[in-house]
Amino acid sequence: MSIFAPARLALSLALSCAALPAIAKDKPDPFMAKGEPVNCVQIQSIRSTDVRDDRTIDFIMNGNKVYRNILPNSCPSLGFEKRFLYKTSLSQLCSVDIITVLWNGGPGLQQGASCGLGKFQPMEKASK
Repeated sequence: MSIFAPARLALSLALSCAALPAIAKDKPDPFMAKGEPVNCVQIQSIRSTDVRDDRTIDFIMNGNKVYRNILPNSCPSLGFEKRFLYKTSLSQLCSVDIITVLWNGGPGLQQGASCGLGKFQPMEKASK
């Protein structure tokens, strides 16, 4: 057995775990799509975010309006960490922007995977 075998095994396990789909939330989705997706939302109108899984972020806006962003690709650890950062020089967050997952890395938050956003789909509360 070579001294590199454990490292290869660890790398292959890490890669195979990264390929697993995100685990769905236990609670049902309270929203349904309403209207056409938009390319951008105003940053100052974002009140909070709800990361649903590795591909889905709900942006809760002022006035309780919700925009769902489904990323074009899975973003490793986003659903687990549930936090991210973005940098833009504009007053809008747009579908061409990149988010970076933040994770606890000892003395503070560390930057993880960087992933592109999708369009922002307006959502409304689903009727019961």
